Amino acid sequence: MYYKFSGFTQKLTGSGPAAAYSPQGLRPGVPAEAPAMVFATPTKIVSEAGSTVEYMGANKVPELQRLFQKSDGIPIHLKRGVPDRLLYRTTMALTIGGALYCLVALYFAAQPNKK
Repeated sequence: MYYKFSGFTQKLTGSGPAAAYSPQGLRPGVPAEAPAMVFATPTKIVSEAGSTVEYMGANKVPELQRLFQKSDGIPIHLKRGVPDRLLYRTTMALTIGGALYCLVALYFAAQPNKK
């Protein structure tokens, strides 16, 4: 005799071998078909486009490689100019402000209760 856990009665109930070996109706999951691969989505379907496929945007990697690999003494996190400086300074200000807030909160937590 085979047994399985009944989710309805919360007790063991008799069952057949197939149900006992796959509890709670779980079955091995095998997808019916492989999912479509999405690396670069073309703007046109390949059959419509013929032999050439146009992609959504231009390739910016060579331009960025030239910018970041240039040996000009500027740190890598500041190479793109004003936006990088603004993000860096904002991050530093928030970090220092957060550390000060933590210290103040610890100071108030360490004070005895005035009751």
